[in-house]
Amino acid sequence: MTPARRKPAAGANQFAAAERAAKFILSKTKLRPKIGLVLGSGLGAFADELESAARIPYQKIPGFPRSTAIGHAGRLVVGTSAGIALAAMQGRVHFYEGYSAKEVVFPMRVFGRMGIRAAILTNAAGGISTDYKQGALVVLRDHINLQGANPLIGPNDERFGPRFPDMTQAYWKSYREAALAEAKRLGIEAHEGVYAALSGPSYETPAEIRYLRTIGADLVGMSTVPEVIVARHMGMRVLGISCVTNMAAGILDQPLDHREVMETAERVKSQFIALLRAVIARIATDLG
Repeated sequence: MTPARRKPAAGANQFAAAERAAKFILSKTKLRPKIGLVLGSGLGAFADELESAARIPYQKIPGFPRSTAIGHAGRLVVGTSAGIALAAMQGRVHFYEGYSAKEVVFPMRVFGRMGIRAAILTNAAGGISTDYKQGALVVLRDHINLQGANPLIGPNDERFGPRFPDMTQAYWKSYREAALAEAKRLGIEAHEGVYAALSGPSYETPAEIRYLRTIGADLVGMSTVPEVIVARHMGMRVLGISCVTNMAAGILDQPLDHREVMETAERVKSQFIALLRAVIARIATDLG
């Protein structure tokens, strides 16, 4: 069933649509955040703790796609953490929900028009590397796009960014280093790895996981990469953090179940929030 949605904006209209949505959001708060977060499956609890918060359901934001995935609250929260203004998405939309590439990344376009300069993108992922255990936090070093689509296909609007954006440093090196350093300081086991994005919604087969390992993937998921591409297109600095909520198909001799994803995310929630807080402080200092 196709999710309920408004007609997507395309081409030059997407810039105007993103501008309209950004103005609507900013009219609901006096805060002017420079850091945006996308909180994936079961990881939205961080936004519940933001202070002086304006909480806006996605359906109230002009042109915003509505999340239908389990574990995604579908709400934008603008508030503060330790005095730092943030815009946090509690949940995202995915290709497997029936959305187009441009609809999936529209919230990132809105972040850009709100003045967001750094984005922290989180997700629940399947672990491919046998170095990982369930519940491990992995700072993304790079990604492999196997979703069969790129959100920049079509006419380019130079007001967003260049026609051919460089992706050499898709994930900002100093932010990755800061996240790993803060994890070590906090006593949290964290890794660094490469994330492969597939469209879903079916989980991968054991043969597909063997293929992904062969081409250099450490984790696999169904999100994040389109948002990273668009964030970099707009000049945002990106940090990606995955929570290994389950081991990928064939790693363990057991079937995959989304309930396991939610249960693992809940178990590591306190560590995840502690790491986010520490990294946000470092990024805020970087942005000045």
